[in-house]
Amino acid sequence: MADRFLSFTGTAPGRFLTRRLGLPQPAALRRWSPERPALDGTLLRLVAGKPDPDLAAGLADVLARTGPHPSGAPSGASAAAPSGTRPERAGAPAGQPPAAVVLDATGVRDVDALGDVHAALHPVVRSVAASGRVVVLGAPLDAADHHQAAAQQALEGFTRSLGKEIGRGRTVNLVRLTDASAAESTLRFLLSPKSAYVSGQVIHVGADAATAPEDWDRPLAGRTALVTGAARGIGEAVAETLARDGAHVVVLDVPAAEKDARALAERLGGTALTLDITAADAGARIAAALPGGLDVLIHNAGVTRDRRLVNMPAERWSPVMEVNLASVLRTTDALLASGTLRPGGRIVATASVAGLAGNAGQTNYGASKAGVVGLVRSLAPRALEQHGVTVNAVAPGFIETRMTAAIPLFIREAGRRMNSLAQGGLPVDVAETTAWLAHPASGAVNGQVVRVCGQSLLGA
Repeated sequence: MADRFLSFTGTAPGRFLTRRLGLPQPAALRRWSPERPALDGTLLRLVAGKPDPDLAAGLADVLARTGPHPSGAPSGASAAAPSGTRPERAGAPAGQPPAAVVLDATGVRDVDALGDVHAALHPVVRSVAASGRVVVLGAPLDAADHHQAAAQQALEGFTRSLGKEIGRGRTVNLVRLTDASAAESTLRFLLSPKSAYVSGQVIHVGADAATAPEDWDRPLAGRTALVTGAARGIGEAVAETLARDGAHVVVLDVPAAEKDARALAERLGGTALTLDITAADAGARIAAALPGGLDVLIHNAGVTRDRRLVNMPAERWSPVMEVNLASVLRTTDALLASGTLRPGGRIVATASVAGLAGNAGQTNYGASKAGVVGLVRSLAPRALEQHGVTVNAVAPGFIETRMTAAIPLFIREAGRRMNSLAQGGLPVDVAETTAWLAHPASGAVNGQVVRVCGQSLLGA
């Protein structure tokens, strides 16, 4: 269902009335398209504190290959500035608003250095273009230095607060890293239109070696990806996006959706596989259908049976637990144990903001999605060590699907507006985030739960 309020606020009368009445003013988001795959404009690189010289040099190399760039300028054209000073814009006419700002705050180790964060961003944040990006780079918290830990933790409150006030479809995220090269896929994602609905997130990137693909435009070429619940909705968008990135996609859904699953698989040049994911032998059947192995496993299948707990019989509780959580656990265990998931593989499960913040009428759904978060955090280090496989999750917020279109009008409008971008997301927003986590160069991103919610004002 179209968001008519968003369309109205894009008109002159809409802008006038919403300003006068103090209503939300959502901006149309710039999403990826083949015609416009990158943000248009300059990339500003700023510094706060005293970063490690080797890390700073590595970051400069990565940004030279990454992010927005003006027409006629090399990709990633940027200008580094001393902390607390206003940078010059490189590679674009004077006065052109930057499409993105990257602030290297990895060297912030005390309260005084936090002043550099203010001094660096205060003069430029207003000028960031609509649908632009602000990415703050931080360091892991040092358990042996409580001053550094306090200053670095402060960056989380800073970025999340800035994300809630920056407006105009712009996003703000924090990336904690120790190796710039390991963060290249993450920076490419966050500095592109693909991350349009991801804001206010804190992403930890480890020091594991990153494998750069031969073709950054088709990083999954030669790889096989399986998506559960793929015949429609978010699963269909995920399958389409992984196929765009070069993967051979196995479209898995229930037998009742076989017609849609086969049609999608044929359109994508993939394979359809119909089975009940809650069956005890589902994992064995998937393994038998993939004798050549699997590189990417996307747990997308999910159901809702909403009722307040006092009105929720067991027959509304059990199916949600079986589909959303128990099947994820069983299938993951089976595919890891059988060796079907090859080294270098990726598991991406679907959680939900309902599992992080809770939601009235969804004790079953919230419990199941919180369980997915527990699975990711526990399994991720062991799966990487024992199988060479990363485990992450996406946690969608209000996404425009047939399910949300059936929500009563006023509840639907509240769901759309109660985030920093003041609008619902699209299935492709979840798909793009999933594709980043499935990327072969995202091996240093592990055990993360990334919310795709436009920075929900509740629980995020």
